[in-house]
Amino acid sequence: MSPASVTRSNKLGPEERAAALANMRAKELDVLVIGGGIVGTGAALDAVTRGLRTGMLEARDWASGTSSRSSKLVHGGIRYLEQLDFPLVREALIERGLLLQRIAPHLVKPVRFLYPLTQPLVERAYVGAGMLLYDLFSYTGFRTPGVPHHRHLSRRQVLRAAPSLRHDAFVGGLSYYDAQVDDARYVATLARTASFYGAHVANRVKVVGFVKVGQRVVGVKAHDVETGEDFEIMAKQVVNATGVWTDETQAMVGERGQFKVRASKGVHLVVPRDRFHSKLGLLLRTEKSVLFVIPWGRHWLIGTTDTRWTLDKAHPAATAADIDYILEHVNEVLSVPLTRDDVEGVFAGLRPLLAGESDETSKLSREHVVAHAVPGLVVVAGGKWTTYRVMAKDAIDEAAAALDGRTAESVTENIGLLGAEGYQAAWNKRGKIARAFGVHKYRVERLLDRYGVLTDELLDLVRARPELLEPLPGADDYIGAEVVYAASHEGALHLDDVLARRTRISIEAWDRGVAAAPVAARLMGEELGWDEARVERELALYLARVEAELESQRQPDDESADHIRRQAPEFSPN
Repeated sequence: MSPASVTRSNKLGPEERAAALANMRAKELDVLVIGGGIVGTGAALDAVTRGLRTGMLEARDWASGTSSRSSKLVHGGIRYLEQLDFPLVREALIERGLLLQRIAPHLVKPVRFLYPLTQPLVERAYVGAGMLLYDLFSYTGFRTPGVPHHRHLSRRQVLRAAPSLRHDAFVGGLSYYDAQVDDARYVATLARTASFYGAHVANRVKVVGFVKVGQRVVGVKAHDVETGEDFEIMAKQVVNATGVWTDETQAMVGERGQFKVRASKGVHLVVPRDRFHSKLGLLLRTEKSVLFVIPWGRHWLIGTTDTRWTLDKAHPAATAADIDYILEHVNEVLSVPLTRDDVEGVFAGLRPLLAGESDETSKLSREHVVAHAVPGLVVVAGGKWTTYRVMAKDAIDEAAAALDGRTAESVTENIGLLGAEGYQAAWNKRGKIARAFGVHKYRVERLLDRYGVLTDELLDLVRARPELLEPLPGADDYIGAEVVYAASHEGALHLDDVLARRTRISIEAWDRGVAAAPVAARLMGEELGWDEARVERELALYLARVEAELESQRQPDDESADHIRRQAPEFSPN
């Protein structure tokens, strides 16, 4: 057997996309996954590594929905302890350890948080007991948690660690560890890993209906957004992993869903790291939930809100009220308050929550459910970003149970994502790599923490074209080679894919990527064969998106913000 019949290229360029679609159309699949977010890509990897003939379709870009707009935390959910949801916390903490140490050590990193205390005795005992339980749960997965345990801090220790906090805002504190991740980059890497193991994956392909024989789903009707072509893909089992679009996808079958998914909007702010000084992130209580202040490279991420959203699910909009709410709560503990002028980026995402009796989305379940909605169609919904692997496993277990013959058990617990194997060795050589290319060691560290050992592939681009080592205008953390690589290896088909997800320029740059956009568009155009008209079109679409988002963030309410955000046009092949 030739190697090509065992694995595929780890590239996800236009040629690989075309080949994947041809393969899916040519022969019936065992499993077809709908949705290219964290759960869908996880399900595709789970299915293909069991030996199943697997396909995956995403209507837009990898992680373009909820999965790129999270708090970017891999965590157990310490607030769920207070809700006595111990199984969920334990499951998430076990997954956190797996992601940190085995599956993606290049993408998932420990982060230390401070919980400021306002009461000296009772609160310290109460919160301390919860954090002790949190630590204990993290050891129950038959491996070390990968992060240190919690610590009690005196008022003086808190001041040393976080000198920008108001001195009257706390009497002491506790510190604990969780982990963080670039969520969009993780999902793109997960899609590439599934492809590497043989899954046929394609983005920008929308499922517009189902093929049925009697009451059984036997495939999907698909529309290629890039070419305008319509076709059918047949599969023994279809997995609906469309998150907040679950109800709409189920409706295409013509059956009433067994459960409903409600969308909850979460807004985050991005501010420069120098606006206040702290060695730790912060976990703050609010009247409804919690507020995280998360170190993020040269920035802080501050969020989130938790409000019901019933408007456009593709582009949830942040309002002026959302931004003011977050600033008001974080300023309660800062000695120098933040203002709107300190906000360099804003993003809003939707959580797919299982609808229940409560009208408050902060009280709806983060548990997930898996069910055969109709014969041939498995639905997976709810859950947390951190527990995506368990959700994917459960969904494929359900699909496999309906297939003829015995299917192997899930093996994703032991499969590292592309870039993971050899990461520590590459990290230890980062100084030598930096000297060989004449760049600061920080630059190499940034690449290793975004691409792992696949950094070699970017450096190959730089060797051939040294100018690709130049930073992008207004976005010094990113180099030209990353734009080219996104188009050639990571499935980026549009400028927005690169500036919003393969990089995070759209939320990290003061101008939201306006200065970087012309350079990035031309680099993409060279790689993908765009003519000048297409380059200008991509640029115009991105600039319209930026303007619509900025204007929507000045609106007082969801309806006004949604109306403005919808004004930005979408890509169309015609």
